Amino acid sequence: MRRRIYLTLLGSALTSPAHEWIIAQQPTDVSSTTGRPLSGEVVDHLDAVTASLRRMDDHLGSGQTLGLVRQHLATVVEVLRERRYTDSVGRRLHGTAGELMRLAGWLSFDDGNHSQAQRFWIAGLYQAHAAGDRGLGANILGFMSCQAKDLGQLRQSITLAETARASYPATSPKVGTILDLRAAEAYANNHAVTDTRRALDSAFDRLTDERPEHGDLDWAYWINEAQAHAQAGYCYVKLEDWTRAREHLRAALRLQDDEYSREGALRNALLATTYVRQDQPELDKALALGDHAVQTLTGQVTSARCIKHVRNLVGALGPYRRTPAVRRFCNDTKHLIAT
Repeated sequence: MRRRIYLTLLGSALTSPAHEWIIAQQPTDVSSTTGRPLSGEVVDHLDAVTASLRRMDDHLGSGQTLGLVRQHLATVVEVLRERRYTDSVGRRLHGTAGELMRLAGWLSFDDGNHSQAQRFWIAGLYQAHAAGDRGLGANILGFMSCQAKDLGQLRQSITLAETARASYPATSPKVGTILDLRAAEAYANNHAVTDTRRALDSAFDRLTDERPEHGDLDWAYWINEAQAHAQAGYCYVKLEDWTRAREHLRAALRLQDDEYSREGALRNALLATTYVRQDQPELDKALALGDHAVQTLTGQVTSARCIKHVRNLVGALGPYRRTPAVRRFCNDTKHLIAT
């Protein structure tokens, strides 16, 4: 009962800030007139640290990165409150704070702390509004949509994803791709096949557009062909189209960089699931892929989100537990999936 009440409250709590962000009047001046003066060069350095933290997450995962992000965010907030700066520098500072809140929310979500993720993202929306950064705000809404679908709030997930798409002018193809893929995932979880495919087609079309009007944003660095295929594969897993899911997930694994160990674990777990769930299961292939995922999640990177997909794989293997190899795999994962 408590979980049901929490999820019901979460749905309205997620969509209301999204609508407020869309209709709120843009602040005319965010400068500060007290404290020691602050130059744009300092913001450059703050942004460089933020970029490093984003990429550190790719290697270490949420468990080891969140504390560093929170420390850096505290520094940025202190600068916002105590230094003197112009309107243009102030907007950049608010954008930096908003992106750090977006990142902290993502790390909290990846670590399974949903209420904390929500608080970071809602605060990030207000910072994006102060910065006048529609792309950042839309990206935060996309992450909120991702959380909503994982919590079973499918209607809210679709609303958030479509609000994000509608609110962004799509000057960056990569950002447009990210938002299309969020929508595709929301529709796939709702088993809306046509809408899912339409959003995926739009995402891949944007990804091939190499002439962004205003350039791509640094925080969109992670979206590439491999990631697009991975998210498409996830969508087809949700639609139980195992053949298409495998095509995309294999492409993602073939194209991925070695540094994305967490995403590699997720892709292996999803691909393994397709081999178990197909009409004629191929358990040897599923277990080999599952072993790769488990090895990564126990020795290289921490991610409660990815562990959940290993747990789903173990559940799919349930009917075959009498098979020695399956029994061995399930025993090997006991400690991991219990965390």
